[in-house]
Amino acid sequence: MTVVAFDFDGTLSDSEMTVLLGDRRGVAADMDEITERAMNDEIEYAESLRKRAALLEGLPEAEAEAAFDEVVLREGAADLIAELNDAGVTTAILTGGFERGVAAALEREGVSVDHIVSNRLPMKASELTGAVEGPLIEGTKDDALADLAADVGVDLADTVAVGDGANDLPMLEVAGLAIGFEPKPAVEPHCDIVVTSMAEARETLVDDGVLADR
Repeated sequence: MTVVAFDFDGTLSDSEMTVLLGDRRGVAADMDEITERAMNDEIEYAESLRKRAALLEGLPEAEAEAAFDEVVLREGAADLIAELNDAGVTTAILTGGFERGVAAALEREGVSVDHIVSNRLPMKASELTGAVEGPLIEGTKDDALADLAADVGVDLADTVAVGDGANDLPMLEVAGLAIGFEPKPAVEPHCDIVVTSMAEARETLVDDGVLADR
């Protein structure tokens, strides 16, 4: 038994939730610039997330929900998750993104994971407040992965982490196998292997003995 932990935005999904939300608020370009700086490790992730959330202040709940409904899994992601679940592997999504978007994308594909650790955008009077809440603002993904491994009785050395951005570095550095999914330049040197598709990710998991060949 092992644990496979995925990042979401940029990894399981090629959507970027804050940009989709920013489109609805007319601030997508500002969002994209902040996100890119954070993923390249040019500014602290917590700072970037708070800056992006602040730009969304006043976005109506209906518009936020519409944006979350646009979040989709990339090709092959649902099949890979389902195969890992069928193989008895503990699956997790550790994301600085938002639980509503993750849930919408998984539900649309009819797939689920064992654990989701994510953040939230609070609302007041049916509008986003501009704040952000959750365990992965100041908290880091290495701690989240370590907690998950302890909960299911798996050594960290037996875990797999899949991610692309600077906020994934902590879990990539502690996992037994670090898979970079089209990783940013600052992240690639810390990956054991780099993949560009879910099919390649699956091949890597087969080679590592996590999944059986077929």
